Amino acid sequence: MSIITRKEQKSVCKKHGSDNSIHPNMNEVIKNIMTRQTIREYTSEQVPMELLNVVLDAAIRAPSGRNTQPCHLRVLRSKEKLDEMNTDFKNIVGWDTPAYTGWDIRPVYHNAPTFIFIFAKDKSDMSAGLMAENIALAAKSLGLGSCMVGSLGGLFDNKEGAKKWKKILDIPEDWCFLLGMTLGYPNEEPPMKEREDGHIKIIEE
Repeated sequence: MSIITRKEQKSVCKKHGSDNSIHPNMNEVIKNIMTRQTIREYTSEQVPMELLNVVLDAAIRAPSGRNTQPCHLRVLRSKEKLDEMNTDFKNIVGWDTPAYTGWDIRPVYHNAPTFIFIFAKDKSDMSAGLMAENIALAAKSLGLGSCMVGSLGGLFDNKEGAKKWKKILDIPEDWCFLLGMTLGYPNEEPPMKEREDGHIKIIEE
């Protein structure tokens, strides 16, 4: 049995004239995955309902254990309510607390015109993650940007905050907030970030 890291594998491929890093089997799906980036700056243009529906259809088609489909979505598209949510969140966690990237220059929803909440009756973190990835990739394919926002859990970990916002979002009080997602038209082109090939090892006989 042999164990080889991805860096070693790529080195061997290059030596023999085959470099997997250029992805010779590239298609639109793979291209989307490889070029998706987190977006934290958005234009004020609202996401058209027809595009939002495509993203939501992609979200609910994410896999889940035994097809239990535990996650429920709520979509907030009111700037007034998003600002109110940000104020409540900051009042709970602290206005000077670095709770998320850009905490000192942007609200927790990153000024996105649309915000998606993922809830479930139980802590279905894996299902929420799969759903969030579908949202991110669908958004990318439609020229939209997205950002996963886990820090908003601070709002729902607070008894009064959870009670208020679950009522606004029509979610049962005993359900769990799992993840938030921004959605909108990008107003930035951040540089691509390196990925760690060393985190992958291939085991063969």
